[in-house]
Amino acid sequence: MLGKTAGGIFWMFRYLERSENTARLIEAGFRIALTRPDSAQDEWASVLQSASVRDLYDQHHDDYDASQVVNFLLRDKANPSSVLSAFEAARNNARMVRTALTQEVWEAVNESWMQLTDALRRPVREADLPEALGLIRRHSALVRGATHGTMLRNDVFDFARVGTFLERADNTARILDVKYYVLLPSITQIGSSLDNVQWETILRSVAGQRSYRWLHGTDISPRGIAEFLILDSRMPRSLAFCVSKMSGNLGYLQSQYCEDCPSFARMQVLRDQLKETEIDHVFEMGLHEFIIGFLRDNADLAAQIEEDFRFNG
Repeated sequence: MLGKTAGGIFWMFRYLERSENTARLIEAGFRIALTRPDSAQDEWASVLQSASVRDLYDQHHDDYDASQVVNFLLRDKANPSSVLSAFEAARNNARMVRTALTQEVWEAVNESWMQLTDALRRPVREADLPEALGLIRRHSALVRGATHGTMLRNDVFDFARVGTFLERADNTARILDVKYYVLLPSITQIGSSLDNVQWETILRSVAGQRSYRWLHGTDISPRGIAEFLILDSRMPRSLAFCVSKMSGNLGYLQSQYCEDCPSFARMQVLRDQLKETEIDHVFEMGLHEFIIGFLRDNADLAAQIEEDFRFNG
């Protein structure tokens, strides 16, 4: 496969995952802001920070009004990571690599892009926000289902999976980091009902609330949720799960393309680090510090993959 085609597949699925992840990040911010209406602007600022677009937002706006932030994250063309921008980028990449996709996958991407473009043609009112976010998630599921149901399990599928899980790991880490930026009014509220509501909101934003309850019952705690989203390999949006899947698909690509890919070596180090990590250690070093380290390693891995497989060559 040409490096340009491999890069197109990789980025197509990164952008598709990013569009859903941005929607989930908005949902997390929306729910957390509801628990603290007096400091809603701070909550929306934290969402922008976690999405790595706060500086860009500040270039266009003077405050963190909810409607402005939501519009910026959902549909603003000035934001290359907005849902609409990400989905359009995914479609453009899909057009470029169309011969590598099944007809069902192309049609799912194209249909989703048309419907989301129509749905986000105008700013979304707060009352309509849950429905709009649900629409984004459903279209992401449509493309994902077409991919799993019709694509050969070959190098195209491997690049798609690596792109998907690399982006998903990045997102889960950033959603967890929202909690870091949501500073409680007082340290005495850690472990309070307010604190637990905010942590439960994090679970909802990664579709993990019911799965967590199956495993832990009603024991909702920062430690338990962080362990679930970082280290539990059964949770499909946990860091451990994403890294495990990336490792498997990168292994297939290494066996097909190169005997000693530096990206696979980086992947193994990241996987082994997570396997050896205990949640108590994460909280001792600081959740934010752990997440920043993971995000840096994940970004370095992405850059190495691009170099190893000559996406720009």
